[in-house]
This record gives sequence, C-alpha cells and structure tokens, in this order.
Amino acid sequence: MFNIGDKVVYPMHGAGTIESIEEREMLGNSEDYYIIKMPVGGMKLMVPTSKVENVGIREISDKSEADKVFSVLEKPKDPYVHDANWSKRYNLNVEKIKSGDILEVAEVVRELSHRHMERGLSIGEKKMLSTAKNILISEMVLAENVDKDALDMKIEETIKNSYNAGNIDGNNNDMVIAKVNLN
Repeated sequence: MFNIGDKVVYPMHGAGTIESIEEREMLGNSEDYYIIKMPVGGMKLMVPTSKVENVGIREISDKSEADKVFSVLEKPKDPYVHDANWSKRYNLNVEKIKSGDILEVAEVVRELSHRHMERGLSIGEKKMLSTAKNILISEMVLAENVDKDALDMKIEETIKNSYNAGNIDGNNNDMVIAKVNLN
C-alpha cells in the first residue's frame, strides 16, 4: 500500500506523486483510489488501490538504479536491432515500455534514437520514442531530483555519443532526438 506523497511509476505513463487517496463510487461500487499527479502535462490518474499490482505500479527507482540508465544509454548502436522488421521491433519496444523497468525504457529510447539518427522513424515509432523519453525523464527527475531540461540535454548528448561510437562509417550526427515537454 502506498501513502500520500509517495513517488510511483505507472507503466506506459511514467512517474508521478500520489496526491491523495479518495473513496469514489463507480458503477455502484465504492472503492479507494490513488490520485497520482504526473509531471508530464500535469495529468492526474485515478487508480483503484486494489488494482495496483495488476497495472504494475511500483515505487520509483532509487538514485543508484537511475544512475544505471546512463550505462544503458552509452551502449553503441546495435545493428541487429536496426535490421529487425518494423512490427517485430515495435512489439518488442511496447513490451519493454509496458514492463515499467527504467532500464528497459532506456533501451527503447537508445535504440529508437539511434534508428532515428540513422534512417528516420515512422510516425508510430516517433510517438513511441517521445513516450518512452517522457517516461524515462519523469522517473529520473523524481529519482535524482534534477532539472528536467539539464537531464534532457544530458540524455541527448549521451545518445549522440553512443551512436557515434557504434557508427563505423565515422559520420557524426548532431540531430536533436526528441525534445521533451514536461509542462
């Protein structure tokens, strides 16, 4: 059971803070709900307290786990990931995001960013990259208590460096990956 003020992660939406626990009546049933305020767009989620395990809500990562994100982002591009067919790649990335694991979300951000720098993304993958990056940043901002803009720039720089490290043709790519708006 979580308490008011706890910082939690809701897979597919990112990290937020439990603002209140309220009893609500829905379809004739009275139940307690967590009201979670998300820093991304100021969205609020209502989650029945009885469904927390089913939807995968968990506490945010501690600082040491969040620090591991940059180890994931620093890995050079993987040619096998880039050669996978679109639907297989898309489904794999959705599963990683749904897992709620910050390191798997970081892998999605890295691989889609590398693909974007190399040959561009479909509209669906651009949206997925933006979603994954929002999820990643929202949790890291709360876990590490850092400025979102500085964190976004650090992630951008890390991914560019990892792309260039794995880019055997030697071309640097200074493309902006995906600006994140957490307001």
